Amino acid sequence: MANLLIVDDEPSLVLLMRAILEKVGHAVSEAHNGQEALIALGVSPDNPSAALPDLILLDVMMPIIDGFGVAAALREHPRAGKIPILIVTAKGDMRPLFEAMPQVSGFFQKPFTPSGLREAVARAVAPKPGA
Repeated sequence: MANLLIVDDEPSLVLLMRAILEKVGHAVSEAHNGQEALIALGVSPDNPSAALPDLILLDVMMPIIDGFGVAAALREHPRAGKIPILIVTAKGDMRPLFEAMPQVSGFFQKPFTPSGLREAVARAVAPKPGA
């Protein structure tokens, strides 16, 4: 299964997502705001030995650094910029905001069902044709 990083400022939601995804065999780590995520990913400060996940589940509305700021910082980073991102939001369709970010592999709406979360993650981590 995949190594996942959940980046969300709602502890109860992170706990729920972790439980759902670990139950199907994913390894899950977490960050509770954008700054924690950038540190964990070795982006700011730069840490070339930081372990990178296979997928980032990224909330948009967070304190300190929001999801857009995280995605923008990742886009510029040589290592972490290759990690696919699944945008998780309660704010409606965020596609226009993230159109210029090729690492954004999908969008997932809150509230969600456990099966919907599992399916969205499975699609995001599935090997791409020709890759």
